[in-house]
Amino acid sequence: MTTSTVSLPYSAPSKSARIIGWTMSGFVIVFLLFDAVIKFIMPPVVVQTTVNELGFQAHHIGIIGLTGLLGVVLYAIPRTAILGAVLLMAQFGGAMTANLRIDAPLFSHILFPVYLGILMWGGLWLRMPTLRSLFPIISKE
Repeated sequence: MTTSTVSLPYSAPSKSARIIGWTMSGFVIVFLLFDAVIKFIMPPVVVQTTVNELGFQAHHIGIIGLTGLLGVVLYAIPRTAILGAVLLMAQFGGAMTANLRIDAPLFSHILFPVYLGILMWGGLWLRMPTLRSLFPIISKE
Protein backbone atom coordinates (compact mmCIF):
# COMPACT_ATOMS: atom_id res chain seq x y z
CA MET A 1 0.00 0.00 0.00
CA THR A 2 1.48 3.32 -1.03
CA THR A 3 0.62 6.74 0.19
CA SER A 4 0.65 9.76 -2.01
CA THR A 5 1.57 13.22 -0.94
CA VAL A 6 0.46 16.48 -2.43
CA SER A 7 3.32 18.56 -3.74
CA LEU A 8 3.04 22.23 -2.89
CA PRO A 9 5.15 24.95 -4.45
CA TYR A 10 6.40 25.69 -0.94
CA SER A 11 7.69 23.00 1.36
CA ALA A 12 6.77 22.78 5.01
CA PRO A 13 8.00 25.82 6.89
CA SER A 14 11.28 25.54 8.71
CA LYS A 15 11.34 25.31 12.48
CA SER A 16 12.48 28.93 12.76
CA ALA A 17 9.72 30.10 10.41
CA ARG A 18 7.13 28.27 12.51
CA ILE A 19 8.51 29.77 15.72
CA ILE A 20 8.52 33.29 14.28
CA GLY A 21 5.05 32.72 12.80
CA TRP A 22 3.61 31.50 16.10
CA THR A 23 5.32 34.38 17.94
CA MET A 24 3.74 36.92 15.58
CA SER A 25 0.38 35.18 15.87
CA GLY A 26 0.79 34.95 19.64
CA PHE A 27 1.14 38.73 19.96
CA VAL A 28 -2.07 39.19 17.99
CA ILE A 29 -3.92 36.51 19.96
CA VAL A 30 -2.89 37.89 23.37
CA PHE A 31 -3.72 41.47 22.42
CA LEU A 32 -7.12 40.59 20.93
CA LEU A 33 -8.01 38.28 23.83
CA PHE A 34 -7.27 41.13 26.22
CA ASP A 35 -9.33 43.49 24.06
CA ALA A 36 -12.31 41.10 24.04
CA VAL A 37 -12.16 40.34 27.77
CA ILE A 38 -11.90 44.00 28.72
CA LYS A 39 -15.07 44.63 26.73
CA PHE A 40 -16.90 42.02 28.81
CA ILE A 41 -15.57 43.47 32.08
CA MET A 42 -16.52 47.00 30.92
CA PRO A 43 -14.36 49.19 33.16
CA PRO A 44 -15.40 52.87 33.12
CA VAL A 45 -12.58 53.86 30.73
CA VAL A 46 -13.81 51.37 28.11
CA VAL A 47 -17.42 52.52 28.43
CA GLN A 48 -16.43 56.19 28.36
CA THR A 49 -14.20 55.78 25.31
CA THR A 50 -16.67 53.63 23.38
CA VAL A 51 -19.72 55.77 24.16
CA ASN A 52 -18.38 59.32 24.43
CA GLU A 53 -15.51 59.24 21.95
CA LEU A 54 -16.42 56.58 19.39
CA GLY A 55 -20.18 57.20 19.49
CA PHE A 56 -21.38 53.65 20.08
CA GLN A 57 -24.10 52.75 22.58
CA ALA A 58 -23.06 50.98 25.80
CA HIS A 59 -24.92 47.81 24.82
CA HIS A 60 -22.72 47.53 21.70
CA ILE A 61 -19.59 46.95 23.78
CA GLY A 62 -20.42 43.33 24.58
CA ILE A 63 -21.32 42.60 20.96
CA ILE A 64 -18.00 44.04 19.78
CA GLY A 65 -16.21 41.94 22.40
CA LEU A 66 -18.09 38.79 21.38
CA THR A 67 -17.32 39.17 17.68
CA GLY A 68 -13.67 39.83 18.51
CA LEU A 69 -13.52 36.80 20.80
CA LEU A 70 -15.07 34.58 18.14
CA GLY A 71 -12.53 35.74 15.56
CA VAL A 72 -9.53 35.32 17.84
CA VAL A 73 -10.59 31.84 18.98
CA LEU A 74 -11.00 30.76 15.35
CA TYR A 75 -7.63 32.34 14.51
CA ALA A 76 -5.89 30.52 17.37
CA ILE A 77 -7.05 27.08 16.13
CA PRO A 78 -4.82 26.02 13.21
CA ARG A 79 -7.68 24.37 11.27
CA THR A 80 -9.83 27.52 11.35
CA ALA A 81 -7.07 30.14 11.43
CA ILE A 82 -7.77 31.54 7.96
CA LEU A 83 -11.50 31.94 8.69
CA GLY A 84 -10.61 33.66 11.97
CA ALA A 85 -8.19 35.98 10.17
CA VAL A 86 -10.86 36.95 7.63
CA LEU A 87 -13.39 37.68 10.39
CA LEU A 88 -10.83 39.69 12.33
CA MET A 89 -9.98 41.72 9.23
CA ALA A 90 -13.64 42.69 9.01
CA GLN A 91 -13.48 43.88 12.61
CA PHE A 92 -10.23 45.71 11.92
CA GLY A 93 -11.94 47.54 9.06
CA GLY A 94 -14.70 48.63 11.42
CA ALA A 95 -12.15 49.84 13.95
CA MET A 96 -10.37 51.86 11.28
CA THR A 97 -13.64 53.41 10.17
CA ALA A 98 -14.67 54.26 13.74
CA ASN A 99 -11.34 55.98 14.36
CA LEU A 100 -11.38 57.76 11.01
CA ARG A 101 -14.87 59.12 11.73
CA ILE A 102 -13.66 60.86 14.89
CA ASP A 103 -10.46 62.18 13.24
CA ALA A 104 -8.18 60.09 15.46
CA PRO A 105 -4.43 60.26 14.76
CA LEU A 106 -3.51 58.38 11.60
CA PHE A 107 -0.42 56.36 12.55
CA SER A 108 -1.28 55.53 16.16
CA HIS A 109 -5.05 54.93 15.95
CA ILE A 110 -6.43 54.63 12.42
CA LEU A 111 -3.62 52.43 11.07
CA PHE A 112 -3.19 50.31 14.23
CA PRO A 113 -5.54 47.61 12.85
CA VAL A 114 -3.36 47.49 9.72
CA TYR A 115 -0.33 46.78 11.89
CA LEU A 116 -2.25 43.98 13.64
CA GLY A 117 -3.37 42.63 10.26
CA ILE A 118 0.23 42.51 9.00
CA LEU A 119 1.29 40.58 12.12
CA MET A 120 -1.75 38.31 11.87
CA TRP A 121 -1.38 37.38 8.20
CA GLY A 122 2.43 37.35 8.37
CA GLY A 123 2.29 34.85 11.22
CA LEU A 124 -0.06 32.62 9.24
CA TRP A 125 2.02 32.92 6.08
CA LEU A 126 5.18 31.87 7.90
CA ARG A 127 3.63 28.72 9.36
CA MET A 128 1.16 27.56 6.68
CA PRO A 129 2.49 26.16 3.39
CA THR A 130 -0.96 26.33 1.79
CA LEU A 131 -1.10 30.07 2.41
CA ARG A 132 2.41 30.42 0.99
CA SER A 133 1.28 28.69 -2.19
CA LEU A 134 -1.73 31.01 -2.50
CA PHE A 135 0.33 34.15 -1.89
CA PRO A 136 3.88 33.50 -3.06
CA ILE A 137 6.30 36.26 -2.16
CA ILE A 138 9.26 34.87 -4.07
CA SER A 139 9.21 32.80 -7.19
CA LYS A 140 10.53 29.23 -6.96
CA GLU A 141 11.68 29.31 -10.61
